Amino acid sequence: MRFRTIASVAAGAAALALAVAGCSSSSTPSASSVASAAQSVASQAQSAASSVASRASSAVSSVQSAVSGAVADSQVLASAKNGKVVVGIKFTQPGLGVKNADGTFSGFDVEVAKYVAKELGVDPTKIEFVEANSAQREDLIAKGQVDYIVATYSITDARKEKVNFAGPYFIAHQDLLVKSDNTDITGPEAMSGKILCSVTGSTSAQKIKDKYATDVALQEYPTYSDCVDALLTGSIDAVTTDDVILAGFAAQHPGELKVVGKGFSDENYGIGLAKGDAAGTAAVNAAIAKMIADGSWKQALEDTVGPSGYTIPAAPTPSS
Repeated sequence: MRFRTIASVAAGAAALALAVAGCSSSSTPSASSVASAAQSVASQAQSAASSVASRASSAVSSVQSAVSGAVADSQVLASAKNGKVVVGIKFTQPGLGVKNADGTFSGFDVEVAKYVAKELGVDPTKIEFVEANSAQREDLIAKGQVDYIVATYSITDARKEKVNFAGPYFIAHQDLLVKSDNTDITGPEAMSGKILCSVTGSTSAQKIKDKYATDVALQEYPTYSDCVDALLTGSIDAVTTDDVILAGFAAQHPGELKVVGKGFSDENYGIGLAKGDAAGTAAVNAAIAKMIADGSWKQALEDTVGPSGYTIPAAPTPSS
């Protein structure tokens, strides 16, 4: 557009030059011919300026339309624009997502959810937290009952067919939780003939059965707290999920429970959003990257998970 404008004005200038050059070298161009050429240049310049203004206005309108369209197509951005978001978290995972007796919420996932909300322009006090158990997460997102989920939500190819993921914002490793005096279970391969517990909707227990101990007996409960209760009473032999989750429960029962400490997988935690929400996913990714870069990520982990004795790992690299 800029080059066409310059060309238009240059053409007018050329017209003026030709008007002058049209006279013999020994004669002086008439005032009327010069004035006519000058008027032509001025007219073309005005026309070019008008064209530039019109195109600029059209470009601004297109950008504004694209931004409005992105917000309209994104549940999380539309909710943020209205000043409130609904976020799914776990309610019974110490250090990660807990609903306290006074109705408040605490844990690393809660801190991540708050930081993301702030970056989206939402006051963290305007977040509505809802419980998102493992088996319910995809349904909550698909039905639009949450804007995003931060609930130890491992990114998998199967899940990516149903939801969008921002992140990862944390990388955990699958491990085992056993009684402190247990010496038999030293890793997943030692689970043959044992009873192993995980929660409904999680793939952790099945992974051990498929890869390490085909004759392990699997027991599912709605929450990890239920699994831990069963472990304490001796109804099961071990609980499996990510090490950072198990560390929180071990810290709740010092001297009674321990993490085996033989991590055998990488679990990339992501923030779940509606399938196809590219604009919302990009905005959440930007928030995660900023949280890591400014030190808030590490501080949140030290404040929430650190007291369990869990070693704070290196920060992941979220998607762009």
